[in-house]
Amino acid sequence: MANVQVRIAGVDIPVNKRIDAALPYVYGVGRPLAVKILKLARIDGSKRTYDLSQDEISRIRAVVESDKFIVEGNLRQKVFNDIKRLRDIRCYRGIRHKIGLPVRGQRTRHNAHTRKGKHIAVGGLRKKIEKT
Repeated sequence: MANVQVRIAGVDIPVNKRIDAALPYVYGVGRPLAVKILKLARIDGSKRTYDLSQDEISRIRAVVESDKFIVEGNLRQKVFNDIKRLRDIRCYRGIRHKIGLPVRGQRTRHNAHTRKGKHIAVGGLRKKIEKT
């Protein structure tokens, strides 16, 4: 196993994994898209990352960075701009994003604690009654 560092789209790919399982470390690439990328690059998905030659790595890099796929920084920027647009036009989804509540119709009465945040219960505010 050679000490090879593989960077695709600015992300370090794990060296000891199969390449079809290592490509999803890139933001915007899932398992199905990884298989599609490897098919376009004409590379076997069962190969380990450290077994890839420099030519194969450059073919994968060329396919990922082509205009067919939006990954990493460009995808993060696109998602941010889409949410910003929803906020600016003040639609229902934009308002939910702005106030930090679930956007896709989930209930908030008992769930959504990860979205709403942790609240501290306020207790013990009863007045003390004194007897005279």
